[in-house]
Amino acid sequence: MSKRSALSLCGLLCCLLCCALVSVGSASGQPLTYPTTATVPVVDTLHGVAVPDPYRWLEDDRNPKVEAWVAAENDVAREYLRRIPFRDKLAKRVKEVSSFKSVSAPWHRGNYTFYYENDGVRNHGVLMVRDRTSNTTRTLIDPNTFSDDGTIALAFASESRDGKYLAFGKTMAGSDWRTIFVLEVATGKVLADTLRGIKNGGVSWYGNGFFYDRYDVPDDELSLTARNEGEYTCYHTVGTPQHKDVVAYRDKEHPTRSVGMWVPEHCPYIVRYEADQGMRGNRIYIKYIGMEGAWDSPGEFKLLYSHPDEAFWPSFFHNGMFYGRTTLDAKNGKVVRITNLESTPRMETVIGETIQPISSVAWGGGRIFVTRMMDVHDHVTVYDTEGKQLTTVNLPGAGNVGGFGGEPTDTVLYFSFSSFVTPTTIYEYHVGTNASTVYYKVQPPFDPSAFEERQVWVTSKDGTRLPMFVLHKRGLKFDRNAPTMVFGYGGFGITYGPNFNALYIPWLEQGGVVAIPNLRGGGEYGEAWHLDGTKLNKQHVFDDCIAAAEWLVQNGITSAKHLALNGRSNGGLLVGAVMLQRPDLFRVAVPEVGVLDMLRYHLFTIGRYWVTDYGSADDKQEFEALYAYSPYHNVKSGVEYPSTMVMTSDHDDRVVPAHSFKFAAQLQAKYKGSRPMILRVETQSGHGAVNRQKSLGNVTDKYAFMWYEMGFRPSY
Repeated sequence: MSKRSALSLCGLLCCLLCCALVSVGSASGQPLTYPTTATVPVVDTLHGVAVPDPYRWLEDDRNPKVEAWVAAENDVAREYLRRIPFRDKLAKRVKEVSSFKSVSAPWHRGNYTFYYENDGVRNHGVLMVRDRTSNTTRTLIDPNTFSDDGTIALAFASESRDGKYLAFGKTMAGSDWRTIFVLEVATGKVLADTLRGIKNGGVSWYGNGFFYDRYDVPDDELSLTARNEGEYTCYHTVGTPQHKDVVAYRDKEHPTRSVGMWVPEHCPYIVRYEADQGMRGNRIYIKYIGMEGAWDSPGEFKLLYSHPDEAFWPSFFHNGMFYGRTTLDAKNGKVVRITNLESTPRMETVIGETIQPISSVAWGGGRIFVTRMMDVHDHVTVYDTEGKQLTTVNLPGAGNVGGFGGEPTDTVLYFSFSSFVTPTTIYEYHVGTNASTVYYKVQPPFDPSAFEERQVWVTSKDGTRLPMFVLHKRGLKFDRNAPTMVFGYGGFGITYGPNFNALYIPWLEQGGVVAIPNLRGGGEYGEAWHLDGTKLNKQHVFDDCIAAAEWLVQNGITSAKHLALNGRSNGGLLVGAVMLQRPDLFRVAVPEVGVLDMLRYHLFTIGRYWVTDYGSADDKQEFEALYAYSPYHNVKSGVEYPSTMVMTSDHDDRVVPAHSFKFAAQLQAKYKGSRPMILRVETQSGHGAVNRQKSLGNVTDKYAFMWYEMGFRPSY
């Protein structure tokens, strides 16, 4: 791929002057003093192109000199934010609007009912259990007791099929690395079982234990940046130490292969999953073990499904057949079943493709519930296992739904509904009557009806029409001065639909506007929409975002001097690319935990999985596309960029913080104007905020920075 001509980084690090400081101005008139950031003469030659990488030394984020540089950058950011006069009152309001109780939909297992409960005050919600025999309820897991500072969180909880045991994962400081423990549900006693080496994974129960995927990494050497390879599947028996776990599947010859294994409920087959690096599709293998048979019984796995670009995921097993969803010959998705398992497996369409893409498929009460999107709003159709439409679910409005899963014999299922202005409500769904009743409704400390959402249509550069949600106070009169935040993502087939977010309220109640464009690269209009924003088409995503921002200005909602751009992760890439391509269109930019070095992203942790969306610098044509928009490589001198706060976390081992470090260093070195280019690094936190306190702090600083740089002052 490359020919590297560089001096030894180890030698160069010895002479870095991280604590030297350089003074500049800020848009608010406050003097800012950035740390002097040393450069190193690293140059990669990629497909004949010399690519400088002067801040590569910042990738070694556990080096003491890098840590000192980060601390100095954080001091600059904290001092800047501390001086914002309304920040404390904003923090108080952010805390107030989010302080309300909520519960999850319940689920049943054995004699127990489980659900999550959040009082809206403590750092973490708790897992509750109700004994249906004694009708008593108690706390089963309280993550608030895991650590004094709230930085150890509950990653997942999964109960055994008989409800006797529960496996749960702890994550420290927001890292994707997890440690798995097991407890007895009846007593709440945590057993001695302790499993390590798990990266962003859970468990699949079967028999007296469970399957889990892991890496061979010593616990004291867990890296937050190293490329994660060599995943394999183990089976753990409850009550035994991890070193006695049985390797269920491992392929040492293909270290970049993703693997998994499970036994679906009510199914006599064990299923094995594989996907190679850069593969959008997958391979599914099965082996017959009989009902309640030993998972490691003799026999060979046989191929059930294989396609390099279109995946099939078995959702459930019924009447001797695997049912699931695929985009094979159906870019908007279809429900299929695979028959003839003992001879030559054959795929049959059960529920065909429509113009409305399938967003989810659930199985419960002997019914198939298919959720489709119509212009980013969900609607749910109910079918029998032969694909006959039985009914549609009556929803309370236009919004997003989730749920409907359960046992085949369940007569009552649960689903959630929300919109941007409708707090999440949990409903009981009665299978026999198609009737829904409210199970739990959130009561927030503000009036949601004081705000409204509307959907508008935007025409992108190439003529593509895309929807955008616009949120604001009801009856707001637009005068081109409304502080407006554009939040975008556009990638990995992920849809940003109308989900309730109380943290928008402090912005909206001040007369602000939140705009959420549905960009290509997402899943709003099926797989074709997704692919039209990937690899060589990635520029379409940025063009869509620019068109959305221009629509807001052209239609009198706001002006460029009151417009901010925000996004997280892949959305952080969006912010970085768009602010460089159209710096005149935004006053403020806040990329959070962004993928910002597009030539090296695949070399860290799980970045190789993103090749399916971004492409790779290993390929000449894809390199040219990546290099053309990679934020780190496209910062120019002599350009008036938006006021920028680059946000990341020191324990982000998904999108490593080096992306943000290097981008911020480029901005500070090349930008010569008076606007701030600061780097805010959340400590003891990961790709997502590790607890409520840190989440609220992130939102407070983001809003304060945006408003202050716009020249907007809230009425506090």
